Amino acid sequence: MIELLAPAGTKEKLTTAFNYGADACYFAGTKYGLRAYSGNFNNDELRESIEYAHSLGKKCYITVNIVAHNKDFNGLKEYILYLESIKADAVIVSDVGIIKLIREVAPNLAIHISTQANVTNKYAAKFYCDLGVTRIVLARELSLEEIKEIRDFIPKEVELEAFVHGAMCISYSGRCLLSNFLTGRDGNCGACVQACRWEYAISEINRPNEKLPITEDEHGTYILNSKDINMLQHLKELYDAGVTSFKVEGRMKSAYYVATVINAYRRVIDNKFKVTNQFIEELNKTSHRKYTTAFYFGDENKEDLTSSGYSQTHEFMAIVLEDSKNGMALIEQRNRFKVGDTLEVLSPTKSFNKKIKVEAMLDEKNKVVEDALKVQQKLYLKTSVTLTKGDILRRKI
Repeated sequence: MIELLAPAGTKEKLTTAFNYGADACYFAGTKYGLRAYSGNFNNDELRESIEYAHSLGKKCYITVNIVAHNKDFNGLKEYILYLESIKADAVIVSDVGIIKLIREVAPNLAIHISTQANVTNKYAAKFYCDLGVTRIVLARELSLEEIKEIRDFIPKEVELEAFVHGAMCISYSGRCLLSNFLTGRDGNCGACVQACRWEYAISEINRPNEKLPITEDEHGTYILNSKDINMLQHLKELYDAGVTSFKVEGRMKSAYYVATVINAYRRVIDNKFKVTNQFIEELNKTSHRKYTTAFYFGDENKEDLTSSGYSQTHEFMAIVLEDSKNGMALIEQRNRFKVGDTLEVLSPTKSFNKKIKVEAMLDEKNKVVEDALKVQQKLYLKTSVTLTKGDILRRKI
């Protein structure tokens, strides 16, 4: 059974991910996760989101994957018991101290070993299996051949999860101290400032005031910026190696990003891994760095993994709030567009990639609108394309 696993930094992103075809979402409470500056979920929101997912037949995995210090265990027992009580499908953990605590207080709560645990060999994988984990989130630095060896070495009932799309850290499996060193914000406790994305220069010891830029292109310096993983064209190879959960990175990314990426991967999975140019191009329509298959194909595929800034071919213009009726759809503006513009539909339905020429718009008082320039203004859009609640309208840049 293949699982498409989506990031959910907020409730909006969670509902978007499920609407566009994710089988499960991973997200965090207000503590213990590695994305402290995404929206995250308070206790009530955790419970509500899990109930919502289960009503759809979907799953929720809660990240408890910080590199824990002594002080972090204050209140952790109560939090673990709460996650068990609201029926979280699993917790994602990297710290063996936290694993031990979970085993003591909530022995029936499923544990997924985080990529932060750096599982890069079959013996480490087997060690975690012996602790009773149900899934291993593999280190990003593994090749397909190494994954196959791990799969063959561990019990069949333990699942393997691997990242298929999104940003990578420049450090090993995300264990980085750069943010902590430069700003005091610890990336291993969820507070990373992404210092690897900053521009840097070097100086010669006898000329300390003369900065020499480490230039890679006309946009700036990107010596610590990694490319984004994109394994859309190689899902069959991953599956054959033993991976059954395909994970998309991006809890800090936009709902538009989540919709675009999950939609593309869902359609390719459902199409028995057959990839067309339509889906390859689809992943260029949202913000990304240059793409790479990273380490999956081993030494023979080595390349420069650094990249310049972001690019995308389309921008998010509006979201559909209600199903269209009688040729009109209620939408909410996200970026400025006008009568005469052509919008493209991003949808999990058959309306995917259909075009709408903006001919007429009305505001909620039935006044004609020629230019949708008010932020998050609700508008009625004339459309011959069937639109469904949650569809996204975008425009080529």
